[in-house]
Formats: sequence, C-alpha cells, structure tokens
Amino acid sequence: MKALLCTHYGPPDELELAEIADPVAGPGEVVVRVKAAALNFFDTLIVQGKYQTKPAFPFSPSAEFAGVVESVAPDVTAFKAGDRVLGFTGYGAARELIAVPSQALTPIPDGLDFDRAAGLCVTYGTTLYALKDRAHLHQGETLAVLGASGGTGLAAIEIGKLMGARVIACASSPEKLDFCRQHGADDGIDYTTENLKDGLRRVTNGKGADVIYDPVGGAYAEAALRGIAWEGRYLVIGFAAGDIPKVPFNLYLLKSANVLGVFWGAWTERDPDGHRANTAQLLAWAADGKLSSHVHAVYPLNEAAAALKAIAERQVMGKVILKP
Repeated sequence: MKALLCTHYGPPDELELAEIADPVAGPGEVVVRVKAAALNFFDTLIVQGKYQTKPAFPFSPSAEFAGVVESVAPDVTAFKAGDRVLGFTGYGAARELIAVPSQALTPIPDGLDFDRAAGLCVTYGTTLYALKDRAHLHQGETLAVLGASGGTGLAAIEIGKLMGARVIACASSPEKLDFCRQHGADDGIDYTTENLKDGLRRVTNGKGADVIYDPVGGAYAEAALRGIAWEGRYLVIGFAAGDIPKVPFNLYLLKSANVLGVFWGAWTERDPDGHRANTAQLLAWAADGKLSSHVHAVYPLNEAAAALKAIAERQVMGKVILKP
C-alpha cells in the first residue's frame, strides 16, 4: 500500500510517498481502507517536531479519517467488513490502509460522504467538548470566535449557533468574515483593521463576550481577553499564530473571568464514553445538514506538502482532505 511518511523532522516538502506492507489486524483491531484523511494545523507542527506528540519514525501525519472496514480481528464484534466508519488516531491516517483499535471507530450514518465525515472528528470534536463540557455555553450568551474562518473556527460558529449563542466571528479579512456569516455568524470583527478589545465591546454594547474561543493565541489573546464580559470564560484551544501568549493575570481578576484549557486529545483517552457520545452527536448533526463540515480543498497523497503549506499560510477556510 501507499503511505505518506515522515522519516525525519523537517518541512512538508521532505515527506515521502512510499510503498509499505499492508497492515494486519491484531487483537482488538480493525483494518480500514482510508477513503479520506483530514489535515489539521497541528499536522504542520508534528512533522517538524514542534508538537507535544512525537511519534517514532517513520510515521504518517493526519489524525482523523473516514473509510470502509477491510477486515477485523477474530475478537472484534462491533464492526464487520464493509462498514463505513470514522476514526481518530492522533496521527498515522495519511495512507491507503490503517489498523486501529475498534474503540477508535464510530459508524458513519447513511447519507454522509467520506470527505465531510473525515473532517468532523478533531475540529468539531474539540469544539463540542470546549463549548459544552468546558465553557458550559448557555443559550443567549455571546460567543466570540478567533480565527473564525479556519476549520476549528468554523466548527465553533456552527456549534455555537446550534447551542443558541450569538456568535461574533473574528478574522483577518472581509472575505473571511463573509464566509463566516454564510455559515451562521451574527456579526464580525476584522482584527487587522480594528482593535479586538474595542470591536468586542462595540458589538456587545459594552458588555463584552461571555465566551471567547481562541485557537490563535499570539498578540490577539490579550486584546480579546480585555473584551471579555464579567464572569466570562476564555477557552485556550491552540496557538496557530505561533506564539504562546503571556497574559497579565490581573485581567482575569478584574472580570472574575475563567481561563479554561481545552486538551481534547487527552480527554478522549480519559473519557472514551464521553468522546464517543460527542462524536455520535456530531455525525447525527452533520447527516441532518446542521453542520457543514465544509471542505476547502481535496488533495491526492502526493500533493500533501502543498496541502500542509496552505494550512500553515492560513489560506484555508474549512477543512483540507487527502485522498489516498
């Protein structure tokens, strides 16, 4: 089978497309023929050795996939050959076949295509965990989303609206804000032309945002925090800007605000039942047309470097999919 391999840390151009042996299902495992593998921002980091997860070489990027069960181990009863499934593995999915524990898989409902299903697990899973389980977002609250046109930001807009929030998209261009409004955002702030603190106060009539969803970090974090509401909740999702912000703690004190870390990957291991329940909810919403799981572009495996560069350069609105 063909597999995209990282044999040493380096830029995406140094990834190799290689022919390797087909996997065999070990005890408790399922072999899946990958129909679509989704890429995320952290894939640009993991191949450079800049992510907290550091797999042994050689490994494949891509943490999530959708496909068809090829074979199962004798002790697996939950799946059979031909089943359509979604999987989350942390890394390793950019290949034609993958062997995974059966617990890592969730059935895909009829009517949901592989490309959209593949892009649901990480961005939407992170977001549902963040908004429901960490921030306890309530109907009628205001949710501000930084990096709103990216895959994670788009998920926050759509899930925030499903949970009854007023959603403020914060992005870096009018085109990106238009895209966010098409997916449900109620208002928008271009933080390249307006101070984020001032913008958040303007669109909330001085109150500030009840919940701030931040996958960007960097210089925008402090400005966003200064625009939070009394007893607001600040969700730390990631650091796509590249810099981990250093925010004065007195800003949390002055607003009686909470800062909430969102380590979704670790939570899936600590609460697998909660993860499976959230994933089933996301798949049901997507099958009903309530989540777009918007696909920005689809690339073949041999063009994975271009796909990763597009993500790193923030050219992507929605998800990027690799087709083995």
